[in-house]
Parts: sequence; C-alpha cells; structure tokens
Amino acid sequence: MPNNKDFRQTIPWRIFRIMSEFVEGFGFIVDFKKTTSIFGSSKVKEDNFWYQEAEKLAKILGENNFTIVTGGGPGIMEAANKGAIEAQARSVGLNIELPYEQPINPYVKKSVSFHYFFVRKVMLTYAAEAYVFFPGGFGTLDEMTELVGLIQTKKIHRVPIILVGIDYWQGLLKWIKEVVYEKYQAIDEQDLKIYQLVDSAEEAYKLIASSVKERTYFEEMEK
Repeated sequence: MPNNKDFRQTIPWRIFRIMSEFVEGFGFIVDFKKTTSIFGSSKVKEDNFWYQEAEKLAKILGENNFTIVTGGGPGIMEAANKGAIEAQARSVGLNIELPYEQPINPYVKKSVSFHYFFVRKVMLTYAAEAYVFFPGGFGTLDEMTELVGLIQTKKIHRVPIILVGIDYWQGLLKWIKEVVYEKYQAIDEQDLKIYQLVDSAEEAYKLIASSVKERTYFEEMEK
C-alpha cells in the first residue's frame, strides 16, 4: 500500500522548518538596535493599571531612542507597542501562531510570525538592553525564569531584568529567597540580584537608563 503520510509531519521537515524560523528571525531582529523587550499578560484591557504603566514606560523609552519589542499580541504587549507609537519610536512585534488566533495588535509596525514558541522566545531575548516583566500568566513566568537562568549561567551577558508590580511579584520573590535559596540552597545569594523589583514605569526607566549609560562607558573604555 502507498505511504500516504504527510511529509510535513516528518522529523527532517520539522528540523528544516525550525532552521528556517531561526534564520528568518535573526535576520529580522538584528536590524534593530537599543531594544527593550517588554512582557506581560495578554488579557488586560486599556483601563487596567498595568496596561497604562506599560504604555507609559514604552513611551518614555521610545522618546529616548529605544526600540520596543513585544510578542505582538494584545494586553501588555499592545500597551507597549502603543507607547512606542506615541513616541514615534520603532515598534516591533514577534507574534506566535496559535490554534486560536492571536492577531497582531494594531500598534506593531514591524513584525514576524513564528510557529514554534521556543524560536520566538530566543528572538525576544536576543541582544536586548533590558527585559521588563509586567504581571502576566504562565508564559510571562516562563520567559522571566528562563532569562534569569541564562544570566545566572552566563549564557548571555548581564542586563537589567526588571519586574514591575510589587503586589504581583513579591510573593514569588519571597518564596525564591526563603525556600529556593535559604531552605534548599539551590541557588547562590548573588543570584537574587539578577532581577530588580519596582512598582512604576518611572522606576523601571531609571534602572534601564542607568544601566545603558554604564555599559556604554565600559564598552568605550574597552576600545
């Protein structure tokens, strides 16, 4: 009997598809300089406080020549892209193809779409000046912990990991300190300094701005 198996479901085809997404993604993102990646819930609406803070932060960053990169979807991502547009800054979206459609928000001006979550995550974490995490769901938590792990293991250079929202994040950070660090000694004390907790867009921007100035100074010294 003939083999009617769809070749697109074979392992070699999937490998080539993964490779093509990496090539396309890196070719897309490498053209953007001085980027900040902003993460957060896709479920919040315009009247939500953290939506408004994300929009405010992106606007401030945009006014200071930062490129704003998000997952391109609704919620916090939309807010950040909206803030970038208000500042007439570069507004980038890295969207994901889902069984239920996640449309690209209307404030994205440059975009690329991915089939594989892990390829998209690599692009979101590639060469940013800072990573900002607003309150979100499992996806936000996954992206945050992966970035912390990459910095902890020195797989990427150290840049600000900023958690915005004391009420949302403090319970998790307390558990990491008291259980993961103190009780189980699964991490070192210095690992607790990889991320910083703030409660407003203004505080987040100050940390990003000071970090970029410091890195620029040392980069100039090394030339």
